[in-house]
Amino acid sequence: MALSNKFDPKSFEEEIYKIWEENGYFTPTIAEDKKPFCIVIPPPNITGQLHMGHALNNTIQDIIIRHKRMQGYSTLWLPGTDHASIATEVKIVEQLKSEGLTKEGIGREEFLKKAYLWKDKYGGRIVGQLRRLGSSCDWTKEAFTMDQRCSKAVREVFVNLYNEGLIYRGSRSINWCPSCHTALSDAEVEYEEKKSNLWYIRYPYADNSGYLVVATTRPETMLGDTAVAVNPQDLRYKDKIGKNIILPLTNREIPVIADDYVEIGFGTGAVKITPAHDPNDFEIGQRHSLDSICVIDESGIINENGLAYSGLTRENARKRVVEDLTSKGFIEKIEKYNHNVGECYRCKTVIEPRVSKQWFVKMDELAKPAIAAVKAKETSFIPSRFSKIYFNWMENIKDWCISRQLWWGHRIPAWYCEECGEIIVSKEDPSVCPKCNSSKISQDEDVLDTWFSSALWPFSTLGFPDKTKELDYFYPTNILVTAYDIIFFWVARMIFSGIEHMGKVPFPEVLIHGIVRDGQGRKMSKSLGNGVDPIEMIEKYGADALRLSLCMGVAPGSDVRFSEDKIEPARNFINKLWNASRFVLMNSENAEISKMSFENLTSADKWILHKLNVIAKEVNRNLKKYELGLVASKLYDFVWSDYCDWYIEAAKSTLYGENIVARKNTLSVLNYVLKTILKLIHPLLPFVTEKIWIESGENGTIMLQSYPEYQKKLVSTQAYEDFEFIKEIIRSIRNLRAEMGVEANKKLPIFIISNKEKCVLENSEYLKRLANLSMVTILNDKTSLTQKTTNIVVPDCEIYVPLGDLIDRDKEIERLSKEIQSAEKEIFRGNSMLNSTGFISKAPAELVFSEKEKLANNKEKVAKLRALLEELKTVE
Repeated sequence: MALSNKFDPKSFEEEIYKIWEENGYFTPTIAEDKKPFCIVIPPPNITGQLHMGHALNNTIQDIIIRHKRMQGYSTLWLPGTDHASIATEVKIVEQLKSEGLTKEGIGREEFLKKAYLWKDKYGGRIVGQLRRLGSSCDWTKEAFTMDQRCSKAVREVFVNLYNEGLIYRGSRSINWCPSCHTALSDAEVEYEEKKSNLWYIRYPYADNSGYLVVATTRPETMLGDTAVAVNPQDLRYKDKIGKNIILPLTNREIPVIADDYVEIGFGTGAVKITPAHDPNDFEIGQRHSLDSICVIDESGIINENGLAYSGLTRENARKRVVEDLTSKGFIEKIEKYNHNVGECYRCKTVIEPRVSKQWFVKMDELAKPAIAAVKAKETSFIPSRFSKIYFNWMENIKDWCISRQLWWGHRIPAWYCEECGEIIVSKEDPSVCPKCNSSKISQDEDVLDTWFSSALWPFSTLGFPDKTKELDYFYPTNILVTAYDIIFFWVARMIFSGIEHMGKVPFPEVLIHGIVRDGQGRKMSKSLGNGVDPIEMIEKYGADALRLSLCMGVAPGSDVRFSEDKIEPARNFINKLWNASRFVLMNSENAEISKMSFENLTSADKWILHKLNVIAKEVNRNLKKYELGLVASKLYDFVWSDYCDWYIEAAKSTLYGENIVARKNTLSVLNYVLKTILKLIHPLLPFVTEKIWIESGENGTIMLQSYPEYQKKLVSTQAYEDFEFIKEIIRSIRNLRAEMGVEANKKLPIFIISNKEKCVLENSEYLKRLANLSMVTILNDKTSLTQKTTNIVVPDCEIYVPLGDLIDRDKEIERLSKEIQSAEKEIFRGNSMLNSTGFISKAPAELVFSEKEKLANNKEKVAKLRALLEELKTVE
């Protein structure tokens, strides 16, 4: 039972994790007598490596799963990784480019071979990093969104939705990334406000009766205009509807149409309609049977329909078009204009709306039950304010474009017959067309949106569509832990997918956390160079220190500020716990320790047990609400202050004393409290608590111990109040030493007048040791005092400290005056609170009582201090 002198996490963290994994502690049993508790990990991309957002997210999940494991649940934290279609394909293409190759040049089959080799080489990196963090995942069930079971689930869902008429293929306006060369869903487009211009362009009427002015932020797309629209209620254009105009630079005639979509008050009230390059214009074009003329190709280059501007990039075409419009007198005016521009969430290229034949999921019927489920609290967001983001997205949702023009991903299970044109959608690969029996069939070249497979994660990972025992036992899962930035990307899609395919929501709770920012509150990014590598922090300080620093101050839904300065106090705390454990274990070695009995305990023993009980109650309550920042701060304060600074120091009086029975009892309390602390804090600090647990000689792993709960037998209100009273005396004397410049090692005598005489006498040894006193004398009144003293007032007690010539009358008057001012401020604060009807009506009864008690104590303190001050002023 010996811990090394120095806390060195490198010496045991990897060894501890190996013990956990090899003994199968992370793998649950399916047992009827145990309640299941399951979390599925938000699968990190195989391209990624651990960043601070991952570290926070997985620390939160691990705390929850370890707590539930200790509460006796059969816990499954199911890990896995996401294939990340676009991000991974970009990496493979970059690798090929460095080798002088292209994906088209090597072909699809060879490309996929290279992709899997890349995945095998780099995909496991982040999994290893999660182990370093201490994540207690069941690695025997590790999933990958393109593994056999997930692929089977994807096929099942796609075919079922297609057969229900909820998946269709059609030409619609979609978001296109000219850099990634693929379609994007609305959720994959990020908007950024940019400075631009609003160009007012004259469109002349074909009958030479003047011109109509339209305003646009994209003059280059006018090359594909097929109409100009006005609101039918706009009186300015009532007689213009139905006329034709000449499209500048093209000499093509297009009509003026009426549509309610047009805002009368925006711009000139006349809007150019380009169905091929604007989603709203596409809808207008559908309503009015307009032609759709594509003028921008898949790479963002003006095509042959752009006439003289063919071959130019969008940006260069804009400049040339504006120059030509200006030179020909078509520009009415130009205004500065800020507006939101859509960008690809991956590469930040400005997206191009294009009409394209793609696969879509009809969302109306899927969204309705998912909205109803959250409104009925079948799934609740924590904090609840984040449900607004969910509802805003789901209530305004459009059909989901699920096809991507990539090779890495789930290939769409649709085949086309060259003979009869039949579309075959099948769970199994067909060999012939079922309609005409032709073997000339070819599979769709596109793959599915990454989020399509991710949406099935809570049940595909448990075996769906097969009826597995894991699926039956662990679905629905219990909670999802995620950041707020993927509520619509992922959370919403999992909810409607779970309802549609499993008949139940996938989780009853969604715990939302914020993003990790730097010490200045800025988002961590490569461009700012303010990112902090969690693995570097683990190497330097240990995983537990990183975990604790991330938890301190964290609250559901709120962003977290992190800098290396924050991790140092966490490391110091763990070092404090380590040294306290060493002290207890060293004193317990070869010692006879009694089984803890609640009789014959000292007031300090009873006080620490009472405090421990209160902390256990509060921590369990906070864990239930996922208030991990409060859990961390309460345990931090209890261990550092109550256990280490007060109880261990007080216990030394007994340990080094001559009462053998008391020594045995105190050793039993020291050990009991230490081991309870280890269990309470284990979910936050798994490595160090396990190491201390092992070195203390306990059998088994700490992670399977019962989590401490409130115990009525540990309540000792009187002992708690008595020792708090003694602490207040000690603190006051320590403060006096500091104020008067008295050396800490100089022993002082004190005289006490108190109505708690019995308590003072019983705890005099603590007073002597912790306040470094030579003598504690109880007086009935101060008439017997003959020495020159300085005076301290605490509730129920007056303390007189003879300091002889060290006492400076003027300084003592100043000190007492400051104490009076401080107490009067507290009286003012207390009166303000207790005179507030809002406080009295809303605050808990115990808080109101506590404030009344504080007010009474402060009034008594001021009265005594004033009497002492007046007495001192009369002394020459």
